[in-house]
Amino acid sequence: MRYKKKLIVLFVLLAIVTVIQYTLPYYPALVSSYEKYVFHPFQSSRTVLFKLIPFSVGDVLYTAGAIYLVYIVGKWVYFLFNFRTHLGKLGHSVLHTIMFICGCYILFFLGWGGNYYKPSLVTFWDINTTVYEQDTSLETFDRFLVNRLNAYAPYYETASFNEIDKKAKEYYKTYTNSRTKNHGLDAKPSIFGSAMQYFGIQGYYNPFTGEAQVHKQLPAFMLPFVVCHEMAHQSGIAAEDDANLLAYTLGVKAKDALFNYSAYLNLWLYTNARLSMIDTGKARGFRRMLNPLTISHLDTLKKIRNRFKSEVSVYSGHLYDGYLRLHHQKDGIESYNKVAVSAWAWELDPRKKEQLIAVP
Repeated sequence: MRYKKKLIVLFVLLAIVTVIQYTLPYYPALVSSYEKYVFHPFQSSRTVLFKLIPFSVGDVLYTAGAIYLVYIVGKWVYFLFNFRTHLGKLGHSVLHTIMFICGCYILFFLGWGGNYYKPSLVTFWDINTTVYEQDTSLETFDRFLVNRLNAYAPYYETASFNEIDKKAKEYYKTYTNSRTKNHGLDAKPSIFGSAMQYFGIQGYYNPFTGEAQVHKQLPAFMLPFVVCHEMAHQSGIAAEDDANLLAYTLGVKAKDALFNYSAYLNLWLYTNARLSMIDTGKARGFRRMLNPLTISHLDTLKKIRNRFKSEVSVYSGHLYDGYLRLHHQKDGIESYNKVAVSAWAWELDPRKKEQLIAVP
């Protein structure tokens, strides 16, 4: 009887997951209703609640989840070694775990996952990127970014994490129409600190708590872009290339030299890396055109990468790539550098640059 009840619950949970997975992609009206009546109110209320707690609740949840996973695996190994006497306990444990995972997945969709089915920013902003996908456009944009970095480098000044977080929230209020800009945006320093770097992570959005976690010890020239990127997720932007695009446009529009510089530098990193895959010589040539300050910043990034280089980042990258593809991000982790095309298309459209940044 206990098995029967649990199987019924499991069937219901799986049915809900299936309906969500195969309904939202084909009904834009449902996605729009989800965004307006579910995600935004949920995101704002979570931020109001969790910003009262000085540490990252999401980090604590993930740590507890990792400990629970180790405990479950250890328990299953014990049950398997004592299969004859613990078959019933193994069955119950497996059922409970599957139900727990289904419950978490449903909560994931309520708190965040539905955003993956919204139109891309390029579509929402009605920007034509096809004409800018040629190699010559990458070279032109690379040169443009180099010139911008050289122009803004003399005005570069560092700022603390708290100052950057405060300014980012102000700029979202000033330059975007995000529904979460008043109550739903707040970046927190991750309790994992530098350990995130071993996974190749500078910041992440927690879909369960709505928190934006950032490694606060990142260099000041990286922090504004990373904070704005994670706040883009808090605004309901799911796709990574879209979050990059929103972070770039906001950083460029802000009347703040540090945010301007950070936006141009991060886009140069994506653009130059993409160009390097096509023509290494030209990519190196543009690097040599950079000012001494930016060269020193690139050297700092190289030292950080070498310090935290590990196989862990490779495996975590593969896992995240699979996660993105599962949620209809067909380019997976490679989608990050698509911003090299969309940002240049935005730069060449003066109408878009003058308008308030629209967030779907």
